Amino acid sequence: MTSMAALTSFIGWCTVINAVFLLAFMVFFAIVDKSEDGFVVKLMSSIFGNTRDDILTTFFRIFQQYRLLFIFFNLTPYIALKAMS
Repeated sequence: MTSMAALTSFIGWCTVINAVFLLAFMVFFAIVDKSEDGFVVKLMSSIFGNTRDDILTTFFRIFQQYRLLFIFFNLTPYIALKAMS
């Protein structure tokens, strides 16, 4: 069984790593959104046959789902463990 401090440290590092991924995804989304016919949009439309609007909608939906998972499984447990200790 792990101690409360070790568990808090583990969840804390998971939170930091996932926050970096979340920020990177936000930057990537901002770059994809600004380019009219950027590399990512051309690649996705050639592979899947989607329009630019469909691709941006999908990226936004994935971002929102990842953000919610980050809050529920990383941030909330970390705050709860910090409050308990």
